Amino acid sequence: MSKDIRVKKGLDIRLKGEAKPEILASSKSTVYTLVPSDFHSKTPKMLVKEGDTVKAGQPVYYFKQDESVQVVSPVSGKIQEIVRGDKRVILEIKIASDGSQEALNHGKKDPKTMSEEEVKAHLLASGAFTLIKQRPYDVVALSSDKPKSIFVTGIQSAPLAPDEDFILKEKAQFLQAGFNALSKLTAGKVHLTVSKKSESFTNIQGVEKHIGSGKHPVGLVSTQIAKIDPINKGERVWVLNAFDVATIGELFETGVFNQEKIVALTGTGFKKNAYTKALPGVQMADITKNNLENGKYRLISGDVLTGLKSNTLRYYDYQVTAIPEGDDYDFFGWNLPRPNKFSVYKAGMFSFLTPKKKYDLNTNTNGEHRGFVLTGEYEKVCPLDIYPMQLLKAILVSDIDNMEQMGIYEVAPEDFALTEYVCVSKQDHQAIVRNGLDLMMKEVG
Repeated sequence: MSKDIRVKKGLDIRLKGEAKPEILASSKSTVYTLVPSDFHSKTPKMLVKEGDTVKAGQPVYYFKQDESVQVVSPVSGKIQEIVRGDKRVILEIKIASDGSQEALNHGKKDPKTMSEEEVKAHLLASGAFTLIKQRPYDVVALSSDKPKSIFVTGIQSAPLAPDEDFILKEKAQFLQAGFNALSKLTAGKVHLTVSKKSESFTNIQGVEKHIGSGKHPVGLVSTQIAKIDPINKGERVWVLNAFDVATIGELFETGVFNQEKIVALTGTGFKKNAYTKALPGVQMADITKNNLENGKYRLISGDVLTGLKSNTLRYYDYQVTAIPEGDDYDFFGWNLPRPNKFSVYKAGMFSFLTPKKKYDLNTNTNGEHRGFVLTGEYEKVCPLDIYPMQLLKAILVSDIDNMEQMGIYEVAPEDFALTEYVCVSKQDHQAIVRNGLDLMMKEVG
């Protein structure tokens, strides 16, 4: 029986610069960049060296912690450079594209007729297994695990998030095959959460469908897991988004792991807010070419709450945001009414009077880092059944027992983006949670 989700605790940050349903010319680069840090906690072991020629979909490196999981090239071409940092840590792999996009073909397969081992082997051989993350810890799933259930989010709620139906339009025919493959990987259910107006999932079979509504973070998978089938200690849940399911379905129906995405160009920094087709690792300069306003803008791979300032499109992102760089300051800004600023606090602000107004916000934090102040605001924007402040403090003092009691297994860094946004102490909540998860992986496993 489906369980619909209604999120009342949360916050919708309404920004200007939403992408219009139009696809511009594809964004292509002469050099694409693989960034191993996209796969947190995984150490790359190279399978190629500088000067080697690769096809699209050919393995470039595998994970030291899970040798059967491989990261593959998004393009055909030549390994131009392997950039290393301190202690020879691999920071980037640059691949010069030859423009032909010659791809490896793994053969068409029908997941309905395949066993669990065969489906998993196909995903591992093609490199598509990296699309699947696990909870707890928010890292690429272990290939040896069998999750109690799989959660697919088909609803977007982050600021300026892409339209799910629009980005799925060209790949909707592959969704069923993708869900058929996922159903073979768990003895439990495959849960799919969509919005009430969504049209892409009407005829999907073999899933437990849920309708999500309300404020952000209704689109985050942790919120969906907590409302539908919470994680207990020792359990594993696999998670991915709907577009990645379509990509997996395309792999089974065509034999090719096609990493091309439909990427939303959002924020007031773009002359034209629309969509573009791009591969992960494409240079940000090529995405924004001839479409960036004059002025100083920050280019973010992802949304404004969880994205990263980056020169390339990161592996898991379907959105690029350009917003003004907040390097200017208001004289006595803390003590003057500011009708054109958005805030959850009413002192000196008027945004609560116009809840549907859209804003052009910049990157300024409007304050500096200081000690935690107990305000009670975190709980207003966090729909999870946890105490955010107490969990953050337990992480800061590395109290593992208290972290477990406070719900560390239920969260990912992105779940604390809103508490970070409303934090008057300007604490980096997402980094704190990431450190806590890393500690739990090390000590508990």
